[in-house]
Amino acid sequence: MSTRIVVVGGGTAGARLAERLPVTLLGEEPHAPYNRVLLADVLAGRYGPEVIALPAPRGGTARRGARVTGIDRGAREVRCADGTRVGYDRLVLATGSNPVLPPLRGLTTGLANGPTGGMSSGPAGSEGDRLPAGVHAFRTLDDCLALGARIRPGARAVVIGGGLLGVSAARALAARGAEVVLAQQGEHLMERQLDAEASALLRGHLAGLGVEVHTECRVRGLRAPHGAVTAVELADGFVLDADLVVLACGVRPRVGLALEAGLDVRRGIVVDDRLRTSDPYIHAVGDCAEHDGRLYGLAGAALEQADVLAEVLAGGDAVYRGTRALTRLSLDALELAAFGEPVPRSGDDTVRLADATRGAYRKVVVRGGRLVGGVLYGDLGAVGTLARAWEGDEALPDAPLLHLLTQDGGS
Repeated sequence: MSTRIVVVGGGTAGARLAERLPVTLLGEEPHAPYNRVLLADVLAGRYGPEVIALPAPRGGTARRGARVTGIDRGAREVRCADGTRVGYDRLVLATGSNPVLPPLRGLTTGLANGPTGGMSSGPAGSEGDRLPAGVHAFRTLDDCLALGARIRPGARAVVIGGGLLGVSAARALAARGAEVVLAQQGEHLMERQLDAEASALLRGHLAGLGVEVHTECRVRGLRAPHGAVTAVELADGFVLDADLVVLACGVRPRVGLALEAGLDVRRGIVVDDRLRTSDPYIHAVGDCAEHDGRLYGLAGAALEQADVLAEVLAGGDAVYRGTRALTRLSLDALELAAFGEPVPRSGDDTVRLADATRGAYRKVVVRGGRLVGGVLYGDLGAVGTLARAWEGDEALPDAPLLHLLTQDGGS
C-alpha cells in the first residue's frame, strides 16, 4: 500500500515536494503554485503571471483554494474549510510565512488569525484584512495583481521597509512610472545583507530610477479619512502624500496549525535533521520551519529542505544540516549578491575592491582561514568562486586573499 503524503501549502517548498513525489497538495491560494521570487518582475510588467508558474505535481493531486483549518493527529487527518477531511500517513507543513504588518495608526487590519496562523485567504487589502484601500502587503500573487491594477504613471507610492522585498517593490513601482518614496527605519538599505558601502551604491542606483529614499525614518501612521489611503505620517511630523502604500516590513512564520495541533513551536515549527516535528508523522519545511534554532526565509533553503525531505519520505537516509546560500538580486542593470556576515569582527581579515566609475564593489570577510561573508554589487564575475568557497565551508588555500575577488568565473 502506498504512503499517503499530504502537503499543506503550495509555495516554493510545497511545490518542490509535489514535483519530486506523488503527493496531495493543498494550496490555500486560488492560483497554481508560482515562483514568489519573481513577483517583482510581474509587478514591473516584465512577466505575466503565467510565466512564473512552477512545474505541475508529479503523479499526485493539487487542490487550489483549499484552506486547512485543523489537524487531527489521532485520526491522521487534516480538516479543510469546505468541510472535507484528507487522511495522511505523512503530513508536511509548508505553510510559509505572512507579511508583518507594523503597528501604525490608521492601519486597521482586523486580521483573521485562524489556525493557519496569519492573514485570511484573500489578498492583502481584501475584506479579510480590512486594510485601507490602496494599502497592500507584497507577499502573494494576489497582492501583486492588486497593486498592479492601481498603478498609473505619476501615482504617488510609499514603500515602508528597506529590505530586499522593499527594494524590489520600489524598483518595480518606479518601472511602472510611479513616483516612489522608500522609507527605511534603519541606517541603511538591506541591512541584513549589505554593509554601508554597498548600501550607499544601492541607494544611488534607486535615486537614478527616481526613487526617493529616506533612511532612519520612522513611520507613525496612515491617513485614510474615507477608507482609502491619502498620506503617510512620519514620526518627525512630515507627511508624504500617497495613492499607494506597500508594506514590506518583514515576514513571520505561519505556525497556527502547528500550535493548535500541539506541536513544538518556538519562533517557527521546530524540526530535526530529517525535517520531523515533535510528531514523527508530521514534517515541516520552508519559511515556517525552524531548524537548529534558525529560520531562513529564503527560497534556496526552502528548496534544499524540500529536496532532503523528498529523499526521507522516499525511504532514504538523507539529513538536513542547514543551508549556506547567497542572496542574489538581478534586475535589469542591478546585480547584487550577498552572503554570511558582511560586517567584520575584530581580528577578521577584510578585502575590498571598489570601482567608482563602473559602480562596482566587491568585499569578502575571512575568519580563521574561512570565508564567513561577502558582498558583490554591480559586478558578479566572482560570485561562482565565492559561492563554492562559502557553501563548502572549507579552509581557503594559501594564497593572497585578493585572489578571492579577482578570480572570475562560474557565475
